[in-house]
Amino acid sequence: MTVSATESQPPPGARRAVPAGLELIDADVHPSISDYTQLHPYLPEVWRRHVRKSGFGGASSGILRGQGGLYRADAAPPEGGEPGSDPALLREQLLERYHVRYAILNGGNILGLGTLPDPDFASALAAAYNDWTIDFWLTKHNADGRFKSALFVAPQDPLAAAREIDRLGDHPHIVQVLFTTATESPLGHRRYWPIYEAAEHHGLPVAVHPGAEGRAISGPPTAAGWVSKYIEWHTCLSQRAQAHVVSLVCQGVFVRFPKLKVVMVECGVSWLSHVMWRLDKNYKALRNEVPWLTELPSEYIRRHIRVTSQPVEEPPDRAQFLSMLEMVDARQTLLLATDYPHWDFDDPLAAFAGVPDDLKRRIFFENAAELYGAKLGTVAG
Repeated sequence: MTVSATESQPPPGARRAVPAGLELIDADVHPSISDYTQLHPYLPEVWRRHVRKSGFGGASSGILRGQGGLYRADAAPPEGGEPGSDPALLREQLLERYHVRYAILNGGNILGLGTLPDPDFASALAAAYNDWTIDFWLTKHNADGRFKSALFVAPQDPLAAAREIDRLGDHPHIVQVLFTTATESPLGHRRYWPIYEAAEHHGLPVAVHPGAEGRAISGPPTAAGWVSKYIEWHTCLSQRAQAHVVSLVCQGVFVRFPKLKVVMVECGVSWLSHVMWRLDKNYKALRNEVPWLTELPSEYIRRHIRVTSQPVEEPPDRAQFLSMLEMVDARQTLLLATDYPHWDFDDPLAAFAGVPDDLKRRIFFENAAELYGAKLGTVAG
């Protein structure tokens, strides 16, 4: 169930009725940086001079965000600043209210990184953001270890990205590598293989998250070309996820890197069954094109691909929702996510009302515990 930027939230300190003994791992939380000058100390001087003169961003797509804005209205700190920038408020509104044992931080206003035309600047910005995240979120405000984070890399320069993974991939609170679906090529392309090699070496999944599709070097945001409305852009985000998953499987990424897991974050859920069925059908007639695949494509997808629940599709018939979960093999592939503090935040208890407790436990905790277990200090059980 999504919550709009203008919809009221439970009062501060209120606790939702979470079933006894059920904890959550939230696989998509977006901490914001209140002021980009906070990154200046982490940038080399040449890039500090650059951002003082030109700022951080690349060319805009020109697509206006929804009328309600990007964030929940109640997520802004009372004293000012970007929503999601106050660790104490984030803990109150998300971790405590929903019994979230671990929150996976996937960056906030940095998700356009993969569209920047200059790979050197993109790589420097990724490193600065990672160092700031470690200092601010994973050290200063993480005494209980409940904040875990993605490691940002710039796919424009895969070799630099691999070096960044080698630099920070063993940090105890770094649990995955992340870049956006807004890339120049489908993700099975061999140009990206150094990233996968480094991630597999450090035992880290690779997460892929929407971010600024249609901006700068990323190309049109949909398979049909350019759109003019945010609702079109947002609805079509799953198209990139589908293309990336097909590419990863067909180009043999999971044959070359058999321990690698890839998490498609915030791209929806129901498309996964369509991709598995359609790809299996085509494979039966066209397997000579992909001789390195020794199993049906759906088997590689079930073993190596994970998707996050938000924004979960909500058919009008609840029985259809349960059927959808079965079709995507949610017991294995689906990770809970809320997308806090964005406008389409999914209340996990409302979104998964009526789901059997054993399946809910898999989605809410155990699937993520198995994926990130070594870095969480826990395993499912």
